[in-house]
Amino acid sequence: MQSLASSVGVVTSGVGVVTSGVRAGIAGLMNLAAQGVDPSSGGGVFSVNFNQDFSSIGVGTKVGYKLFSLNSLDKIEQICDNANEDTCIVERLFSSSLVAVVSLSSPRKLKVCHFKKNSEICNYSYPNTILAVKLNRARLVVCLEESLYIHNIRDMKVLHTIRDTPPNPTGLCALSISNDNCYLAYPGSNTMGQVQIFDALNLQAKTMIPAHDNPLAAIAFNASGTKIATASEKGTVIRVFSVDDGSRLHELRRGMKRCATIFSLSFSPDSLFLLASSNTETVHVFKLEEVKEPQRVVVDEQQGLMGWMSKAVTASASYLPTPVTDMLSQGRAFATVTLPFQGIRNVCAITVIQRQPRVVVVATDGYLYLYNLNTVEGGDCPLHKQHRLEGTGGDGIVAAESSGAPVGPAYPGGAKKSEAAAGCSGGGSYAGVVRGPTPPGMTESDKMSEMAAACESPPKNVLKFDDDNEFPPV
Repeated sequence: MQSLASSVGVVTSGVGVVTSGVRAGIAGLMNLAAQGVDPSSGGGVFSVNFNQDFSSIGVGTKVGYKLFSLNSLDKIEQICDNANEDTCIVERLFSSSLVAVVSLSSPRKLKVCHFKKNSEICNYSYPNTILAVKLNRARLVVCLEESLYIHNIRDMKVLHTIRDTPPNPTGLCALSISNDNCYLAYPGSNTMGQVQIFDALNLQAKTMIPAHDNPLAAIAFNASGTKIATASEKGTVIRVFSVDDGSRLHELRRGMKRCATIFSLSFSPDSLFLLASSNTETVHVFKLEEVKEPQRVVVDEQQGLMGWMSKAVTASASYLPTPVTDMLSQGRAFATVTLPFQGIRNVCAITVIQRQPRVVVVATDGYLYLYNLNTVEGGDCPLHKQHRLEGTGGDGIVAAESSGAPVGPAYPGGAKKSEAAAGCSGGGSYAGVVRGPTPPGMTESDKMSEMAAACESPPKNVLKFDDDNEFPPV
């Protein structure tokens, strides 16, 4: 991972219009680890991101944000185009109309909006720059450099504050999307790769996992919240741990010779695959085989030379140094994606589109890349389609009716805490969090109804007959 100082330099060169007084805060606000900011791009894309179930994409740009639906290969439907203000964080709650937004001009202010109704539900200001926002149906987490605020998403009350965390200038954190295992993960150290797991539902620390020797670069939960994948700044080894007891389940090798900056880790919905993208041109797809108890190798005379070699390797393992044994046991990539670029920030995911698993990569060059994945044989994943998501004249973009949320007064990035509080006079506060007044035209009851409706879990085992992804084939 790049240092904060180097990150500031490249980010300011990409933006080019920011005053020197707020560059440091904006560099952190770009959220280099989780949001995928491209230091070299000049196209105005600040962040790219998937929603929790990989059914849509959020793109933050210098003129606003856009949301796209991922339900087709040949046409990508644009479901929202908000062109009100520069946006560097946009997080959509599953497939609801609820979005959390942070703008570049107001880096300490979080707005929760209903984009289809063109309404702002609420806004909160924090004592420092917001580096990341994570949502599930129970909690909304706001990450600052040295603290995390946990909100009840139904009424946005601050339930708990984790203070004095190790310096986390990139806002690295992850929130499980599971209702049953609602866990929050964040770095437990800025010198070692420790992962702190916090139970965000019961508001208590769960465990600390010593994952790597070097500081963390990426972390990700699986859909059920039972596993967590980690990568360090070195970027050569990816590990998967059990959230329950912290035991190591898998150790996967991304590369042998060169280190890399891991941009994104992502489990498939069934947790059978794990994706890793980096600043190289290769996205690695690992197959997470079920961990089995080691069995003694029985070799008889009929096995010949191959049987003898297998026995020799097994027997010699106990005499080899531990690092060598670990390297021999590390899993290799099951499949790979070769991107048409390198060094550009991106996020990756495996999702089912038109009944087939696809590898989806969104980069801050403003393009979406769709690859086919053979889940049986693996190998190279061929490019199926490429779509332009930012700018005009993009192929395969279908615009849908959309509207942006109203924008209130912005706080300058260099504003003092007292100035931010004065701008939100009339609202309540909790441990340094300042709540803005209820937006005009919306009562407190209306706001609660909107939040509750967006957080409802869909019924299980119900077929959506208007969804090609879920309609059973004849």
